[in-house]
Amino acid sequence: MSSHGIFRVPEPYNEPVRSYAPGTPEREELRLRLQEMESQQLEIPLVIGGADVTTGDTFDAVQPHKRSHVLATVHKGGAKEVDRAIAAAADAWEDWSRTPWEERAAVLLRASELLAGPWRQTLNAATMLGQSKTAHQAEIDASCELIDFWRFNVQYMRRIYEEQPISSPGVWNRLEYRPLEGFVFAVTPFNFTAIGGNLPTSAALMGNCVVWKPASTAAYSAWFLMQLLEEAGLPPGVINLVYGSGAAVGDPVIANPNLAGIHFTGSTAVFNGMWRDVAKNLDAYRNYPRIVGETGGKDFIVAHPSADVDAVATAIVRGAFEYQGQKCSAASRVFAPSNLWPKLRERLADEVKTLKIGDVSDFSNFMGAVIDGSSFKTQKAAIDEASAANGTASVLVGGGYDDSDGWFVEPTVIETSDPDFRTMKEELFGPVVTAFVYDEKKYEDTLDLIDAGAPYGLTGAVFAQDRHAVELASERLRYAAGNFYVNDKPTGAVVGQQPFGGARASGTNDKAGSMWNLIRWVSPRTVKELFVPPTDYRYPFLGPEPDAGR
Repeated sequence: MSSHGIFRVPEPYNEPVRSYAPGTPEREELRLRLQEMESQQLEIPLVIGGADVTTGDTFDAVQPHKRSHVLATVHKGGAKEVDRAIAAAADAWEDWSRTPWEERAAVLLRASELLAGPWRQTLNAATMLGQSKTAHQAEIDASCELIDFWRFNVQYMRRIYEEQPISSPGVWNRLEYRPLEGFVFAVTPFNFTAIGGNLPTSAALMGNCVVWKPASTAAYSAWFLMQLLEEAGLPPGVINLVYGSGAAVGDPVIANPNLAGIHFTGSTAVFNGMWRDVAKNLDAYRNYPRIVGETGGKDFIVAHPSADVDAVATAIVRGAFEYQGQKCSAASRVFAPSNLWPKLRERLADEVKTLKIGDVSDFSNFMGAVIDGSSFKTQKAAIDEASAANGTASVLVGGGYDDSDGWFVEPTVIETSDPDFRTMKEELFGPVVTAFVYDEKKYEDTLDLIDAGAPYGLTGAVFAQDRHAVELASERLRYAAGNFYVNDKPTGAVVGQQPFGGARASGTNDKAGSMWNLIRWVSPRTVKELFVPPTDYRYPFLGPEPDAGR
């Protein structure tokens, strides 16, 4: 199909967040959908070339807050299914890579409207049940952020295509933004359904075909995302959903010579391993694979002696404990000045005690469970270590845990006098935050301590009423955070407002929610057309000298 028009895309806007307050219609809609979905146990296949594929090798998708409750039996793939998915992607690429951009855009715009309307509570409920998010956390993730990704990415694509070279007289220069040659491997985490929806579709929007491996702990919501995309008109084979372990799926993918790119969100260790495996296979690839990754973080909040204590306390509570601290942007280390610490300490102890934990279907709970038994063990070990630290560290508030029914960990604040205490340096990815109290006269030294204290560079926040202190932190911590917040918590980046990503051990900083991410999924081709080509090789300088005697 050819296009006969230069089309404007609908102006994107951020999807309004619904409140789910008592008495609202969305609250009742969500309650009913939760009950309906919880009462069913699904069998979830792989989706390859638009076909459901079962393997007989399965695992259970359970509710983290009620781990005896099985939501679905999920089929896993291996090398055979990976090869089939790569072949399906190659077949689909022949048409999809040549599909006019506005047709590709229409699929995601339809998906955004379906999610804003009839699919909203299904994706919210799936995220609550399968990933233990509260109604509010599911709403801002599975609905609003993903809708925003799909709307804004279309505009970003158009902006990229509009970036064109100048032309001299008699010449027409053009840049064509070709899809990558091969397939893209999208690897998505458990903690954000929006990431699960964005990583494969952002590459697909630019004309690529994708093999998508979601985290097993997000298998339930991934299934509904795939159904939504199919309803939106995504052709078979453009995105192929393959569940399975990292090795069973990732190894044959990375060994394939047609691997064109990796779009990854997950742990730093896994990303490093994938990069090493790509390097080992470099000579076998048809092209150098594009490697885009957003990985770990050890995100900080630093309070200047001039900071507002109540604002700092609120930022810590929300930034560290919303969604059980399972955000790559979550606050996990706090640097508090000695003049503010007594009041801040008291405020934190009082506030954290009010946070309710439990089944997320009970809308009065602020937190659910951590994602699985492995995470539970990680949080338990950190809390036990602080409790046994003999003066170097102690648990200020929280510290309880219970995995008898769900993987529940109380929101926990650790206080330490050692800036090198393990929980100040290593990523825990749970509801545990560690506070270090610094001498209020050593603010500048503390900024250097923050910069060197962890290998990551994802998010961070400074709280200060003194503007010079803000400017100083911004300069000293220039590379310590790819998303830097002033008098706000370090979480909650919004598409179109705060493009997200960090460097150092936090990833390649390709900024999800911006055109800078989408540019990685194309391979530009320069086209020069000369309207009237020369017919003689001779340049003017080769002409004869004028006769000097005339």
